[in-house]
Amino acid sequence: MKYINDTVRRQDRLMDEERAREILKTAEYGVLSLSDGDQPYGIPVNFIWDGKNSIYIHCAPEGRKLHVIEKNPKVSLCAIGRVHLLPHNFTTEYESVVVFGEAHIHLPEEERMDALHLLINKLSPDYKEIGDKYAHASFHRTEIIRIDITEYSGKCKKVKTAD
Repeated sequence: MKYINDTVRRQDRLMDEERAREILKTAEYGVLSLSDGDQPYGIPVNFIWDGKNSIYIHCAPEGRKLHVIEKNPKVSLCAIGRVHLLPHNFTTEYESVVVFGEAHIHLPEEERMDALHLLINKLSPDYKEIGDKYAHASFHRTEIIRIDITEYSGKCKKVKTAD
């Protein structure tokens, strides 16, 4: 997993790697982008970064994204950090991290359940016990996608204010 920012056009908006990792850890959602032949396909998803080299996404055991991944496992995910609309300046402050990698499906049951627990810990930390019961009860109708990250980059815009 390499942090590569040299391809970002606006070098004045680069984000440091520490903040990029924090966004991967805490972002509420991201947009998963896939390539379905000559048609791009992007969808909002909840995700969890394992703190190492992989991101996990949960979904139904059937659907378009799974069919697309089987044909072309190369994907990207854009994680959205803080966003602040500044209408009086006609701009927006933002933070985002773009991840590139390869998606894997049909994971072993133990890895799938571990990923569900990571998601529960992130998205429902006050309901871990109930979340575990729910994960076991709905396991048969849940697929997990693992994205092995090859590279990622971060970008942000902050508007300077007069002091």
